[in-house]
Amino acid sequence: MKLRARKWEEPELNIINFVDVMLMLLVFFMMTTHFIQNTSLSVELPTASVAPASTELKGIEVTIDAQGHYYVNQQAVTGTSPDAVRAALLAAAGARRDVPIILRADARSSNQSVVTVMSVAGELGFSQLQILTTQPPAEN
Repeated sequence: MKLRARKWEEPELNIINFVDVMLMLLVFFMMTTHFIQNTSLSVELPTASVAPASTELKGIEVTIDAQGHYYVNQQAVTGTSPDAVRAALLAAAGARRDVPIILRADARSSNQSVVTVMSVAGELGFSQLQILTTQPPAEN
């Protein structure tokens, strides 16, 4: 009984499954970095009855904690003077002034801290300022 020799085929590398897994990992890491960035500083945001316009924010994030310390893009600002805030904003923005300033002020921080950031941002030519808030708990 004579067996027929099989025709030898070149093996193919199927990368479709690999690409699917890599895209899922990319989405996962993008989502987790967003959550990690928002939870690194403990700030209790003030409440407002208006729903947030967007959940994805891009810009220079200025955080003010309950003690009045400033953080620009998660980096602590040395000092609480307007000059220190000005230097930190200039370092973060460079020459761009079209970047929005995202203000995350703790509800227990002083109004003067918020006004200082708003004043310095206005003096430097920033025209967009967003103040983050949370929605009040629903009343039953």
